[in-house]
Amino acid sequence: MYYVDLLWSPEDAAHLSRRDRAPGRYRAYVPEELPPELPRLSREAEEAASDALAVLSRADERIGTRGRYLNHLLIRSESISSSWIEGNRVTPKKLAIAELLRQGNRVALDVVANVRATEEAIEALADRERTIAVADLEHLQHVIEPSLAPGIRVEQNWVGGNGWSPLRADFVPPPETEVERLLANLTAFLTETGGNPIVRAALAHAQFETIHPFIDGNGRTGRALIHTVLKRADALRHILVPISTVFAGDVDAYIAGLTSYRARNVDAWVIGFAQATEIAASNAVRLADDIARLDDALLQQLLAYRRSQGLAPESPRADAVVLKILGRLSRDPVVTIDSVAEAHSVSRVAANNALTQLADARILGRSKDHKGRLVCWTADKHLALVALTERSNRVGGGDTANKKPRQGPPVPPGDALGTLREG
Repeated sequence: MYYVDLLWSPEDAAHLSRRDRAPGRYRAYVPEELPPELPRLSREAEEAASDALAVLSRADERIGTRGRYLNHLLIRSESISSSWIEGNRVTPKKLAIAELLRQGNRVALDVVANVRATEEAIEALADRERTIAVADLEHLQHVIEPSLAPGIRVEQNWVGGNGWSPLRADFVPPPETEVERLLANLTAFLTETGGNPIVRAALAHAQFETIHPFIDGNGRTGRALIHTVLKRADALRHILVPISTVFAGDVDAYIAGLTSYRARNVDAWVIGFAQATEIAASNAVRLADDIARLDDALLQQLLAYRRSQGLAPESPRADAVVLKILGRLSRDPVVTIDSVAEAHSVSRVAANNALTQLADARILGRSKDHKGRLVCWTADKHLALVALTERSNRVGGGDTANKKPRQGPPVPPGDALGTLREG
């Protein structure tokens, strides 16, 4: 690693404050390239990474094929945390509605883009037969930030600080002239799968954030790459573990970890990353168990409603639309008549009847627009579990009844929680 001394002298300074207009010299950090093989770590760091990999593998095995329906909820959780890291505020319910209806405020739509980008990265880049190229990362970032022209940055950027000047920044990444070389090296590192994948994911993420190769969307793109590394190495086969939700719980510690990495204290960064992995994996298992219990409870709630209304048969046929909807609420927690009709190849009338029955049984909530028009139905208890899992990750795992995160989605309302635990 080395620093490059550069001059700040903005040409168009009309929109800048007096302090930010002032010229001066600043230092841009240029990291070393990553060799294909993983570095030798301290015994403590090696043990932390090995322990985290074991916890991750056990979580993946325990959840198993249930992960197919959990993944979208887990990605939503991570994307919400990504937005909170960057100062944006969105709840699981607002995100799910914006995703289905493709409308909402800018924050929600940005997070929806992050969900899709993460899923795309996992599907496309996790293929071990594929060589990851710079163009792949450019495409991933463009999915996250479609308003920007695709491609790596061609100007200097910086991170943090209390003004709009690299002279006052918390960190200045390498000059734009170094970005393509460093990113090409990183993609080669991402393509390799040898060694402990926890270590490789930790280093890949830290190196990407250090290069900061794009004008915007670096944080979200870098977090999506974590999943790519873990899937390529077969560390995860069924589930996705939202590690960045733990980072979001203590942004100061996260930034301190990246700072340690840039100061060549790789051990400290790997240990912190491994600890975050264990917390997130444990909470993913907890969410899977909570979802399974919730699905069973809601089925019984539906049967009790049908019994109270004298509907026959009391237990619907296995292919009944109402059961098909119920069985997919963890994957589709927000639905419309059209989305149900399309997903299950039924008429709009049949879809409407099933949704009405689930709403009357207090399993689905009715969501209306500002004019009072019904726009969708929401599985509020499933969405509440996403919020609680995200909160739990933020406080380091466990229940959040007595230990609450400083920031993050609020506790879901009592009518959404029902008998669910908090955290």
